[in-house]
Formats: sequence, C-alpha cells, structure tokens
Amino acid sequence: MALSEKEKLFCTYFSESRNARSAAARAGYGILSQRNGLRLLHREDIREEIERVDRSKLICNEEIAAGYRQLAFGSVADVLKLIYSDEAPTAIMLEKLDLFNVSEIKRPKGGGIEIKFFDRMKALEHLEALSIGDSEENSALPFYAALEKSAQALKGDADE
Repeated sequence: MALSEKEKLFCTYFSESRNARSAAARAGYGILSQRNGLRLLHREDIREEIERVDRSKLICNEEIAAGYRQLAFGSVADVLKLIYSDEAPTAIMLEKLDLFNVSEIKRPKGGGIEIKFFDRMKALEHLEALSIGDSEENSALPFYAALEKSAQALKGDADE
C-alpha cells in the first residue's frame, strides 16, 4: 500500500526533528498528534520511508563533503598548465581542465592572467563541521530505537 501525502510529510518532518508529536502536527494530524505520531512510527512502511529519507539526506551530505574535500585537497596542476601555456586556451582545452578549486579568473588590461582560488582552510573548517554534525546525527539513533520500543509498548497496552 502506498503512503498518503500526509504520511510522506510525517516521514520527512520526523526525519528532520526525530519528534513524533511535532512531525504529526506539522503533517496535519491535528489534535491527537502525539498518539498519531507514535501510531505511525509503529508501522513498518512508515519506518522504511523514514530510513529512505534519512539515506537520501546522507547521500547529499556525502556529496557536500566530497566537494569540500576536493576544494581542500584538490590539485592545481591544470591551473599551472593554463598559466604557463604559450598559446591562448581553446574552449575544448578549457573543458578538459580541472578548475574546480578556482573561484575567479581575470585578464587584466596590462596582460597576463589573474587567478583566485577558493579558501582551502575554510573548506577544511566546513569538513570538520560536517564530521561533527554526522556524529551528532548518529547520536539520535538510540533515541529513535527507544521511541520505537515505546510505540510498541503503547500498542501492546492498547491491545489488552
């Protein structure tokens, strides 16, 4: 059975906050948001959707980290080729160069070429912040497991 839009919203909001009541309220579950949130967390399809949303966020964070790694540790060899080339670069030649670390290229009126790079130290600082964020994000996993156990206990009480 496919999830409704409201259920998908709940999964997205829960992935952000790890708060079932808040996620249910924001998704539009109204007055009994605490009970509805816990009831939703008990469902296998909801938990799978939350895991899928979590994985998609991790991929995004991995891509961001890869970009910062390339800025922090990337090579400038192609920039040196550009600077020391005797001939003007063609469009095809420029497409083949790895200029990821370059933030700006100028040709001053007096001749020559001016190249500015992204700040490697800032890239390293952002990488450090991402790694700290990842460890804080993983610290929520035991809370999520405890929340699942609570939902199962509430269901057990309701069945009796």
